[in-house]
Formats: sequence, structure tokens, C-alpha cells
Amino acid sequence: MHFVPSGLRRLALFAPLLAAACATPGVQTEQMPPPVASAPESAAPAVVDTGAPATAPAEPRAFPTSLQAPDETPWLYEGSNIPVDRDWRFGVLDNGLRYATRENGVPPGQVSIRIRIDAGSLHENDDERGFAHLLEHLLFRQSRYLGVGEAIPTWQRLGATFGNDTNAITSPTQTVYQLDLPEADPAKLDEAFKLLSGMIQEPIINETNVRTEVPIVLAEKRERGGPGERVARQSRETLFNGQRLANRNPIGDEATLMGASAEAVEAFHERWYRPQETVIAVAGDADPVALARLIETYFGDWQVAGGVSQEPDFGDPVAPEGTAPDNPVGETAVLVEPDLPRSLTFAIMRPWEPVQDTIRYNEGLLMDALAQSLINRRLEARARGGGDYLYAQVQQEDVSRSADATFVSFAPLTEDWQAALSDVRGVIADATTTPPTEEELEREIAEFDVAFVAGVEEADVEPGSQLADTLVNAVDIRETVASAQTILDVFRGMRARVTPQAILERTRALFEGEVVRGVYVTPQGGEADTQNLRMALAEPIEADGSARIAASTVDFDELPQLGAPGEVVSAQPLGVLEIERVELANGVTALLWPNEAEPGRVAVQVHFGAGIRAFDEEEAPYISLGEAALVSSGFAGLDQEDIDRLATGRKFGFDFSVGLANFTFSAETREADLADQLYLFAAKLALPEWDERPIDRARAGARLAYDTYVTSPGGLLNRDLETLIRDGDPRFATPSPAMIEETSAQGFREVWEPLLKQGEIEVLIFGDFERATAIEALKTSFGALPERQPIDPATLAPQPGTPPAGEREVLYHRGDNNQAAAVVAWPVGSGLANIAEGRQLEILGQVVMNRLFDEMRERAGASYAPQVRVDWPMDDVGGGTILALAQLRPGDVTAFYAAADEIVADLAANGPTADELARVTEPLRQTILRATTGNGFWMWQLRGATRDPQRLRVISGLLNDYSQTTPQRMQALAAKYLASEPIEIAIVPEGTELAE
Repeated sequence: MHFVPSGLRRLALFAPLLAAACATPGVQTEQMPPPVASAPESAAPAVVDTGAPATAPAEPRAFPTSLQAPDETPWLYEGSNIPVDRDWRFGVLDNGLRYATRENGVPPGQVSIRIRIDAGSLHENDDERGFAHLLEHLLFRQSRYLGVGEAIPTWQRLGATFGNDTNAITSPTQTVYQLDLPEADPAKLDEAFKLLSGMIQEPIINETNVRTEVPIVLAEKRERGGPGERVARQSRETLFNGQRLANRNPIGDEATLMGASAEAVEAFHERWYRPQETVIAVAGDADPVALARLIETYFGDWQVAGGVSQEPDFGDPVAPEGTAPDNPVGETAVLVEPDLPRSLTFAIMRPWEPVQDTIRYNEGLLMDALAQSLINRRLEARARGGGDYLYAQVQQEDVSRSADATFVSFAPLTEDWQAALSDVRGVIADATTTPPTEEELEREIAEFDVAFVAGVEEADVEPGSQLADTLVNAVDIRETVASAQTILDVFRGMRARVTPQAILERTRALFEGEVVRGVYVTPQGGEADTQNLRMALAEPIEADGSARIAASTVDFDELPQLGAPGEVVSAQPLGVLEIERVELANGVTALLWPNEAEPGRVAVQVHFGAGIRAFDEEEAPYISLGEAALVSSGFAGLDQEDIDRLATGRKFGFDFSVGLANFTFSAETREADLADQLYLFAAKLALPEWDERPIDRARAGARLAYDTYVTSPGGLLNRDLETLIRDGDPRFATPSPAMIEETSAQGFREVWEPLLKQGEIEVLIFGDFERATAIEALKTSFGALPERQPIDPATLAPQPGTPPAGEREVLYHRGDNNQAAAVVAWPVGSGLANIAEGRQLEILGQVVMNRLFDEMRERAGASYAPQVRVDWPMDDVGGGTILALAQLRPGDVTAFYAAADEIVADLAANGPTADELARVTEPLRQTILRATTGNGFWMWQLRGATRDPQRLRVISGLLNDYSQTTPQRMQALAAKYLASEPIEIAIVPEGTELAE
């Protein structure tokens, strides 16, 4: 019997709203048009005449004859002894198409469909580079049942957002079409499978569609360009030298794309889009047999003439002639990019071989993972202890069925990259010559075990979308899927064979291969060349055991007490769901919600202080440094290594963020560790340590990263946008190296120490726990803290400003000269007093985005994905904005401004159409309904509710505010907020003069 945890049921709070929302989805003035069958008069026909005879789909069969019997080995598990995950139902159609279906109620009502084609960029001929990805675009443009440009609006009318619920991914080895369909009743599912079958089997590939879509693909390619893309391309060419992967990037080649013809693309489709090359995975809130019946109905008659094409030879990594067999260093590259930080990657390359996915094979993979975890912990310890690199990591990866490789990546702190390389290689050499200690090994085993146990505990709430993704990706790498319990059983069952000597042998194998290749990226020419990089990699290295972490234990019982346990002075229902408001004698307040929505998980948030408002402008650099280093600088006598030891075999979190109105500690833990998790957060407030090493490391990282932002328009937006829309306020800026140089570990303490003592504390605990456990944990942690110091009321006044309207800021990047970006921002409000208006603005923002999408992407090919963001802070702190942005060609910047002006002027004068609202409000309604099934949504909505009752009052209107509106309401909001002169920001290449 299918079981949906009680916390995932639709919440009674929304029951009255759901009835109204379902009756008239999104628009109060008229009913939303039925999907596909009815479209605006100006739209293309929903059904397209392809020239082929119109054939009605076959009548659904009573029971799918293609389903494999329960006692039959499913196609995915042939040749494997992995226990079959019987929650999946497997089938094979007569035409060779394979599928798997599964019932899953997370989130309720949703069905996730994945259609995988076993062809990606590695399957392209030289004159087809980019065709796999171009074809993905063309399937969304027009197909048997969908007119030109109708795919996205149709999915939106069905409640699926474009990009999140409806998308596709092209990789070197596969193309996967994704649909997460909300409220998937039988009629919706039938429509979805029909439309998808038309897209996959009968896309309309003509010259008009190809010529329209190629500029959009090139816009996507352009937005990914710049130094980062150059490094990725040149690294790929070096590391996979001689293999197809070296020059088969899924985005494609510009010359090949520009020369693409409908006939050539059609030939690629006919060659690879065949039932024998297709796998469909469906997981969701529906009968798996009914899902199998739909697959049979809409894909059972799919036939393609001719035989199946043979997969091309992807090639193997091969060492150049003359390389030393004991250390076969081959191709190397030194890439000079003035705006990128130093980084060095070398890879030990082995041929990829198909495997039999057996238990013993997976035991080997688990031992490899333990070996890598041991090395990475030592590399991190070395970095913390003063190594010559900022970070380092080892990772084994099977890459695109082309190589089994072990990658070693690190970031030298200075131009002395040889010293950093010696540091890293020395740690690895020790791991390949001397077995780990039993204590080290037990530590890693404990970490893995707690993760696998969590997987078992949380299996019932694994989203259907994730299950479907896991299955198609297993097909891609030619392996199976296993239940969380199977994974835990295999891991625990191999324990006797996991010895230090066994791990040593697996470690040695990870660093043996056919060839070693390396790439060094540096901002400074002359530091290295390919020859001395090759020599450095080939040079003998001595094992360095100094990074081994000495055996020691840290016990909670030895940690200092925070004070006498506090008492609960008030406990009463909050008035929302079954959430309880608790107040302790020292003034700490808490919200407790024990629920089974996410079994095994307990989410914790701690809010205190005044957030960004607490900082003077001179203290601005310490904001980001605090987010990076405050927790790791220690507490209660513990440094970062002690904290890591304390967390061994436990489930802790240590996230810290600085918001507009407060500071937040957050974690995902479990009931068994809840008391200790609360102690750790409370100890940071009461007993902070100020270890200088994490602070100095954060300062070094900030300096190294800063120049990377100037390499692209997107980088500059990430660096400067928040400060630009707030009149240059440095508290919202990314600190420059000059600003970082003015900071110090002592200054860090002087800024943060008083802030940890100020402001009321609110603790939120939502999840799978017992109330009594949480109450006791609160009393001995936050309840034991001394009285808090008050915050200066002047600090709490709204502060962030906005620049004068009508101004245009021009920034210059140092990336590719065909890249630019444009931003238009309108100031809006903040706070709860008018939050309903803020939520309605989200609807308006989505309408603006759809129009910009049509104008800049569909009609002009100028931008791949224009975005609109609405930010209405719930706290009354000012700084709210509606922001539209796009990455585009420099010559299209002014066209973007013109398009934005025209769109908002029309909306202010005429408002949107009813169909435009239906395309926006139904996906928003579905997004809200799905979000309400998780604890994170309610924690976000209710933060601050222990002291501000207004947060409770505004919740009842939340679903209505986001999904119910009228064209007249949207017109009024556009006239109020968008009719004024906006703030404009342009980012263009250096040396470019922005056209007026």
C-alpha cells in the first residue's frame, strides 16, 4: 500500500483557497483556456500538419503487455547480482524501447517524466558538432502536436514552469528530456505523454526552424564564453588528447552550427532518435501500471526505418611514445589568463571499460571512495596547517564513457606552484606507500555509515524527480540502481574486508594509469611552460606523513557547560498547523513543529542580531569574511579540526549567513544529534574562539577570487549588482583586494565579538523529533545563555538606499568582446504591511519575463535566457526591487532597454491578457503548493513569528496573493511601480562605447 507521510498531505490551512483556485486557475475574470486545444487567436495552431497521415493513438490496453513479470530479471539488472529495487516496474516495448515506472508521492500530485536518448555530442560526426544540442532546442520549437513556439506556453498552462519543471540536458553521451508535471490527473498525464511523444518522434525540422533556433543556441554559447570557457576547452583538449571528448563540447562549434541544414539535422535525428536508443523513466503520484499503459499507448507504435547505428569509438587515453612506465607523464598545458587565479589539475588516466554491476564491484567503489576521503581529509589538514595551497582535492571519475580518471586539483597560494605541487604530491605519496591507521579508517567509515543511514531514513521522501534522474543516469553509465537499504547493507556487509592494507591497495590503483596529464592556469606569463610542468609531474617525490591526523578524540562530555539549564515560561500553539511557540526564562523564543514530512531529518535555524544593518561601511569586508570563517574560527575551546572530529559519525550542519535583518545559523541534523547541534550553535554565541588560521585563509581566498569576476558580464553582475542597486552601499559589495588588505584577524574579532552578544534569539526546530527531546535540548543550550545585550534602535531603522532613478551605470569587463549584459531595476517596497502587493508583483514580474523571453530570445536571438527577479524583503529594511536582466551582444544592450521600456509601458497602459496570466499564475500556484509540503518553506515564512504576530496574519493570503489576480490589478501595479524611470546598468567589453 502506498503511504504518503502525514506532513506531505495538502495542508488544511489552504483548503478554502484550493477550492477557489481549482475552479478558476489564476484568473478571476475568465476561465483558463483548456491546455493546447484552445489558444489565443494570434498563436500558431496547436496541431501541425506534418504531411504524414493523421493516425489516432491506439486505444489503451487493459494491462500493459510490455511489463516484465515480478519473477523476471528486469532489463536494467541483466548480468548483475544487485538486489532489484522492486519499487520500480520495468518493461520493454516490442520496438525495443525500455522503460521503468514507479509510484512516488513526493511532492503530492506530481509525476516526473524523463525520456533519455542514448546519443550526445560524442555521437556527432565532425560536420555535426552541436547537432545533438541543437536538436534538443528544435524539439521544443515545433512538433507533431505543438505549433511554432507553443511548447513552453502549453507546459505553463499545464502548471509546469519552464527551466525548472520543463527542460532538457545534452551531455557528451545522452540527451534527456525532463518534465515534472504538477497535479498530474489522468487527463493531464494523457496530454503530457501525447505531446512528449510528438516532440520525440516527430519534431518539425525545417529550414525556418533551424535558422530561427541556431541564433538562440549561439546566444547560449556566447553567454558561456570567456576565460573560464577557454580554460575548460583547452583543459579538455589536453586531458583527453586523442579522444573524441577532446573536441566534442555539447554546445557545439559555431561554424558547424551556422552551416546546419534541416536535412542534416533530420539525418542526425533519424540516426539516433529510435526506440532501441530510448529509455523512459517515470516516478510520481500515479499508478505505475497506468503509467506503463501510457508509454505503450504513445510510444508502442514508434518505428524508424533502417537498422540501429553503431556507436562510434570514443577512444582511450594513450601515453605518448617514450614515457616512463612507472610515471607516464604525457601531455601538459600552461594557460595564461590574467584574470583567473592559479590552479593546477593533473589526472591519472585509464581506459573506461564496461563493467558488470555486481555487489563485489560496488564494494570496490566504496573502498575507492573511502580512500579518496582519507586523502582529502589529509589535504585539507595540510591546507589549514599552512600548506602552499588554498585547497586541494582528489576525485576519481568515470568520464563520459571515455576515461576512468583520478583528478587532482589544487590552487597554489603564490607563484611558487612547484612548492604547492610538492605539498600535494607528498600527501598522496604517503597515502600510496603506508596504510592508514585503524583510527583514521574508522573515522571515514563512521562518516559514510551515518550518510547511508540517513539515506534509509529519508528514502520515503526522496522526490520522484530525483529517483527518475538517478535511473536514467544509471543507464548512461551502464549500471543499475539500488535502494538506500541495499546500499547500507552492502556497505556494512563488506566491513570485515575494509582493512588498512585493502585501502592501501585501492589507493595505489587510483594513482596508476596509462598516462598522466596536467594543466596549469596562471595569471602571469613566464611562471611555467609545458616542459617544466611535465618535469615537475615526473619528478620523484618523497612521502610526507605530516598531514596525517593524529589519533585523538573529542567528547561532548568534556566541553564546558554554557550555564544552568533554563526553564520554559510559556508554551502555546502558534495558530498555524501544529506549530508551538515556546519561550524560555532568559527571553529566547522558539518554534517547534514535530512532523513526519521528512523522516529522519530535523531542520534547525537560529536567528539573532541585526544582520547587514549592524555594520558600518568601514566594516563591510568583515561581512563576507564572517560568512566564510566565523564558525570555523572555533568555539568552546574547539578549533576546526576538533569540530570535524566531534562531527564524526554524527549529522551536524554549520551554515552561517548574514541577512538584511538578522544573522542565521542553520543546520540539517537528526533527533539523536539535536541536543548537541543546539549546543554547538549556542556555544558559538557564548564561548567563541578566534583562531586566526581560518580567517587568514578566508582573506586569501577572497583576494584570489576577486579578479575572476571581471572576466565576464555575469561575473561583474555577481560582484557589483547588489551594491549598484543600493546606491553603492559597500556592505552589499564584494570586497576588493584593497579592502581585504585593510582587514586582520584582530579586526575580525573586534567586529564580530560584540555582534554575537547582541539581539534577541529565535530558534526554529522543524522535523522528525519528539517534543520532549527538543524542549530539553533548548533548556540546556540556548536556555542556559546569559541575558542578551540590546541592539541600538538606530541600527534597526531601514537603511539600504537606491540610486536616483533614470541613471545608467556602465561597467567594463575583460572577457570576450561579444559579451555584454543589461539590467533594468525599479525600486519597490519592503515589509509585511503591504506584502500582498509584493507577492502580486511576482506575477507581474513573470509576465514581464515571458514577454522579454519572446522579444529577446525568440524574435531577436539576442539573449538566451532573460530573467526578472522580484525582491520584496519581508523585514521592513528597504531595498526592494523588480529587476530585469539579460546577457547579450554589446550591440543589443540598447535594444534590451527599448524592449523593456515598451513592455512595461504597454502593461501600464493595457495590462496583460488573460492567457498571459494563466501561463504565470498556474505554475506559481503549483510551485507554492509543492513548496508547502516541506519544512524549509514554513521556516522561511515563519521566521520572526515568535515576536511579530503580523507574520502569522499574512500567511492565510499567501496562496491567493501568488496565484489569483486580474489583468486590471496587474495594470495598476505596472502603472504604480514600472512607469517611473528605472535604474539602468550596462556591462560591456573594455574599449566598447555603449550606443545611445
